[in-house]
Amino acid sequence: MTVMAARAKDASREALSRLPKLDIHELREEWCRLYKLDASPHLSRELLIRAVAYRIQEVALGGLRPQSQRQLRQVAMELKQTGAAAKRFRPQLKPGTQLMREWQGRTYEVVVLDDGFFWQGAQYPSLSALARKITGTAWSGPVFFGLKQNRSAGRRSSPALASV
Repeated sequence: MTVMAARAKDASREALSRLPKLDIHELREEWCRLYKLDASPHLSRELLIRAVAYRIQEVALGGLRPQSQRQLRQVAMELKQTGAAAKRFRPQLKPGTQLMREWQGRTYEVVVLDDGFFWQGAQYPSLSALARKITGTAWSGPVFFGLKQNRSAGRRSSPALASV
């Protein structure tokens, strides 16, 4: 972690710790400073604290990944158009998680990294690249490792997850 990143993290911790001590008017001022617009007068103090805390952390540590932002926009559009949104359960893999897959009589163990996947001394940018390396053919990595249901019944995977 760089010195600037550490300072930003410390500053955000300090700002977060003082939020519960602020009155509703001070919270509205923080909202305005962080979001660049006025807070709705209908927001409760508790919701203001949560929203301001989220924004402080987002500024200091970074916001949602682009993929998560796209998924949220898609769900919001679906909800607006149909009044309902399908549940999408996509596991978030934490660094250090081990994925295991038995394929053609051999067990493959892969470690999730912050920025990819590690297998047999090499790093791969995606599970699909890794599945392609293992099988020699184009596979969906999430399907191969059992993280996602395959639409066709042709290929079957045997998933196993273990946190380290």
